Amino acid sequence: MKIRRAVPDITTVDPVASSGFYQLLGFREEMNLGWAVNLVSPANPTAQVILITKDAAASVNPDLSVEVDDVDAAYEAVRATGAEIVHPITDEQWGVRRFFVRDPDGKVVNVVGHR
Repeated sequence: MKIRRAVPDITTVDPVASSGFYQLLGFREEMNLGWAVNLVSPANPTAQVILITKDAAASVNPDLSVEVDDVDAAYEAVRATGAEIVHPITDEQWGVRRFFVRDPDGKVVNVVGHR
């Protein structure tokens, strides 16, 4: 399994203000779903920040997103360890397949693959 990118997920109450702040640092908006905004470095597209108000399909916001090339293999590997699955593996309407898992320190990781 290969990691394509790892991105911090920042919970925000004001995505417009937060997006504006990160744009001051050189990021540009790549995607805006209203509740989630993906900001990308034009010079290094794997350098990203995701801003989230309230995840539209899950009961919690993740702390980190990790995009992998085989999300189903990642799900099976994580599940086999007995780790807590916080959000089941799901095909989301915005074109990703993902699940959330809690890491040993209690952080919620969004493991995602693009369809």
